[in-house]
Amino acid sequence: MHTGYKMKCDLSLDGRQKRECRPILTSCLTVALLFRKLWFMQEFSALDGAILIDKPAGPTSHDVVDVIRRKFGIKKVGHCGTLDPNATGLLIIVLGRGTKLSEKLMGDDKVYEGTMKFGVATSSYDADGEILETKPVPALTLDQLNTLAGEFIGDQMQMPPMVSAIKKNGVPLYKLARKGIEVEREPRLVHIYNFRFSNYAEPLGEFKLACTKGTYVRSVAHEMGQKIGCGAHLSTLRRSTSGKFDVADATPLDAVLKLTMAELEKKTIPFLKLSA
Repeated sequence: MHTGYKMKCDLSLDGRQKRECRPILTSCLTVALLFRKLWFMQEFSALDGAILIDKPAGPTSHDVVDVIRRKFGIKKVGHCGTLDPNATGLLIIVLGRGTKLSEKLMGDDKVYEGTMKFGVATSSYDADGEILETKPVPALTLDQLNTLAGEFIGDQMQMPPMVSAIKKNGVPLYKLARKGIEVEREPRLVHIYNFRFSNYAEPLGEFKLACTKGTYVRSVAHEMGQKIGCGAHLSTLRRSTSGKFDVADATPLDAVLKLTMAELEKKTIPFLKLSA
């Protein structure tokens, strides 16, 4: 229909008539786009959106995606930012058309709380890895730790750990690490907004850290240990916020798996609210 209008205007010998056709064409396009938008909005189901999960220690982020997909029979399920198996806290699970927003949500800043253990360095930079070295921990105060933590604030090029999902020639690094293969990694630009310890009782330091996506808190712990000279690893980690979402509003995974489909729909944050 629109093409017909355009052809009529182009074949007209009267410039005035050609100009008069343009508003008609514009109006037709506007109406068509409006109807398309209304149709698009009507197509959303109650399960097109996201649910906030409080992930327990143990399962991988993919495990959570898989169990929700199988439990509720939803074809499209994804997550917005990997949590290591032993990490807990906020995991945003996108459902149905909500998966189209995974990149947008994954790009949001994150806040973590956790514990670093000084004096022990591991292969994975966390408690899951093989112990590589143990050293005596020098006398440290909370003020000294926070002074050191302050050096991490701002932009920095961070070296990702070998035990990570980053791919090298299409192969995840953690798969190479399992074979005892270590490859050269490219440092990545990250930004740490805030990093502060709230308590220290040798050898454990409790901290809170706010950062951009892609920041490996495990690497921060490893580098802290290197700076102090005794080694360190990430003992525990919990994600408390991701963008505008807070773990206080999340539901434990075991509780989600007990929901009926109707209850899950009520828990789902609608697509249009997510995309706003």
